[in-house]
Amino acid sequence: MKIGVLGTGVVGQTLGGKLVALGHDVMMGARSADNEKVLGFARQTGGKAGSFGDAIRHAEIVVNATRGDGAVPAIRQGDAWLDGKVLIDVSNPLDFSKGFPPSLSVSNTDSLGETIQRTFPQARVVKSLNTVTAAIMIAPGKLPGAHSIFVSGNDAEAKAQTADLLRSFGWQSIIDLGDITTARGVEQYVSLWVRLLGALGTAEFNIAVVK
Repeated sequence: MKIGVLGTGVVGQTLGGKLVALGHDVMMGARSADNEKVLGFARQTGGKAGSFGDAIRHAEIVVNATRGDGAVPAIRQGDAWLDGKVLIDVSNPLDFSKGFPPSLSVSNTDSLGETIQRTFPQARVVKSLNTVTAAIMIAPGKLPGAHSIFVSGNDAEAKAQTADLLRSFGWQSIIDLGDITTARGVEQYVSLWVRLLGALGTAEFNIAVVK
C-alpha cells in the first residue's frame, strides 16, 4: 500500500520505518523534499523522500505525525490530493509555551482531530495511536498483558482500514470510540499520560480497559 507519513520526528521516523519493514511503499514528507531528515529516512529504510504535498499525493493512506501546531499547515500543502483518502492523525495539541508539563491548545469542546476533519472535509480522518509513545505504537508486545488502543472517526471503512494497519503492528485490543468528536477524550488523556511519564520514569506504558 502507498502510505505518506507527514513529519520527520521520532514518531514519523518510527512509524515510517515500521511501515517500510512491513512492505508498504512509504514516502516521508517534510516542508521541503531536500530536508536532511527525509533524505536520511530514504537512505536508511529504502523509503522515499518528499515534501508534505508530495507525500500526500503519493499516498493511499496519509499518516499525520507532525507536531500538533503544525498539523493543519502541513496537510494544507497537499489538500488538492486528499479527496477520499484516509488520514490517520497521531498528533496531539500540546502547548509548551509555558514550559513543562504542557497544556492543550485545543480541548473540552473541540479537538485537533476534529479541527483537521473540519478543515479538510474531503479527507476521512481517523484519530489513533496518540495515547502511546512511538516505540509502543509499532510494537505493543513490548508491554506484558492485554492493553488497548483507540480509533475515532466518522467513516467506518476508514476506521476498518486503520484497524488493519494497527493489527499489522501487533495490536489486538482496538476500541472504536465512535465519531471524530470522541478524539477529545484521547487527546485530553495525554494530560494524564504526561503525569504518568513523570511518576513511572518511562514512556513505555499503556492502559488496559477492563470491564
